[in-house]
Amino acid sequence: MATEVCAEMVANVITILVEGGAEVAAGDTLLILESMKMEIPVLAENGGTVAEIRVTEGDVVQEGDVLVVLA
Repeated sequence: MATEVCAEMVANVITILVEGGAEVAAGDTLLILESMKMEIPVLAENGGTVAEIRVTEGDVVQEGDVLVVLA
């Protein structure tokens, strides 16, 4: 079952720390967003394999946008 990791606020994607196919554990940092000059780490809620990365560095994301899909 796939898990979608979504943005919790409007922000810029500044760093992507994982690649497709990577194994991640619950609590691992997947990427870092920047909003109002603050860096916000986006963590995996569950472990799994990175099935899809739907953003690139420099993208502006909206609240609720899917950032990463874990299988």
